[in-house]
Amino acid sequence: MPELTIGGWILAVIAAMSVGLAKGGLAMVGLISVPILSLVMSPVQAAGLMLPIYVVSDLGGLIAFRRNFDLRVLSTALPGAIAGIGIGWAGAQAVPVEGVTLIVGAVGLIFALNALIRPHLSAQRRQPSRLRGTVWGLLSGYTSFVSHAGAPPWQVYVQPLRLPAMIYAGTTTWFFAIVNWIKLIPYAALGQLSPANLWGAAALMPVALLSVWAGLRLVRIIPQKLFYTLITWGLLAVSLRLIWQVLA
Repeated sequence: MPELTIGGWILAVIAAMSVGLAKGGLAMVGLISVPILSLVMSPVQAAGLMLPIYVVSDLGGLIAFRRNFDLRVLSTALPGAIAGIGIGWAGAQAVPVEGVTLIVGAVGLIFALNALIRPHLSAQRRQPSRLRGTVWGLLSGYTSFVSHAGAPPWQVYVQPLRLPAMIYAGTTTWFFAIVNWIKLIPYAALGQLSPANLWGAAALMPVALLSVWAGLRLVRIIPQKLFYTLITWGLLAVSLRLIWQVLA
């Protein structure tokens, strides 16, 4: 982990908090973790630093939702997700840091604009589909590999299925837990799980774990519409800053 200023450590703590809050029930908050850290370090290093935090934070969710998941949905989306991770791994050396920064910014921008312009997905209920699951799973796996931003494509596929709330939350938890464990292999091979990153992740881990508990509390008392609106605007601002950083 690079030497950070006080401001840099504040951003790192916010990123770790966003991961914990996401695992505590405020799922989309985790999207801002890598974009925020990318303001003070390489997005590649930011993704490597965050992955151990995601993996450890996933454990609590797996315990909580050990029986609440839809195996059919997982079976339609995971093969594509694994392929997406493979594509990300294969192209990792070919894409320069500026390209990764641009991808991270673009993913965040597209999601934020979509959330603001189209706040509600189709009201028509769908059934799990091998084709749609593979396509959106692949996009989710790839964006998750690049910047842990796999939630938007996953939601495009899963939200129209109208799963019961607990099944939806549990299926999402299991999907990303499996994706994150698989990502450990290419991340280690690419050197993103360096001792410096692991020490940095260990320092931030208590913040993330406390935030899991906080997320479980906050999801019960804060109007989610307001919360996600603020997060969406925050993601939009950070994403625009990253894109400007590359193109300026």
